[in-house]
Amino acid sequence: MQIPKTIQKLIESFEKLPGVGPKTAQRLTFYLLHVPQGELDGFASSLTNLKKDTIICSICNMIDEVNPCSICSNKQRDSEVVCVVEQPLDVLALEKNGNFKGMYHVLHGKIDPLNNIGPDEIFISSLLVRLKKDSFKEVILATNPTMEGEATAMYLAKQIKAQGSDIKITRIGRGLPVGADLEYADDITLQRAMEGRSQY
Repeated sequence: MQIPKTIQKLIESFEKLPGVGPKTAQRLTFYLLHVPQGELDGFASSLTNLKKDTIICSICNMIDEVNPCSICSNKQRDSEVVCVVEQPLDVLALEKNGNFKGMYHVLHGKIDPLNNIGPDEIFISSLLVRLKKDSFKEVILATNPTMEGEATAMYLAKQIKAQGSDIKITRIGRGLPVGADLEYADDITLQRAMEGRSQY
């Protein structure tokens, strides 16, 4: 039996999402066929507005509906400490934990030569400009403890030191297993990782 084109197109769209294989894409598509039209319209509207109603913060590169974002515009935050992370999901994980009260800088990636991602493809230059301009006393390098994350952290440490500033550079503690991502870590592991950070 040939699958109708409308269904096939949606299956193919789902397959493009990370972690969604052909069978999961089919299950999601056929599940949506049974959802009431009103809910389906709401889902479609959320998808349509996803990029229209969000912007990247001009200071930290976090995703929000306002610029500067709610974190950068919060005067209660510690403006002397900045935590550098790979993705916006990492910020959400650290914020959920609630122990870090400083600022953030989201790189939107990591240095990954195998996938042709160099320092110029992520937000490193804007971090270096920020460190020159703002009065930070500490930079926490909280890239994921993967080979690429470690390489990115080492590159950042080298670039920050090359600027000649006396900013303290620390690396997130090893409370996270090597190869893990911040977004999947539990609250206690994240807390220990922040508390056990080491200086570069």
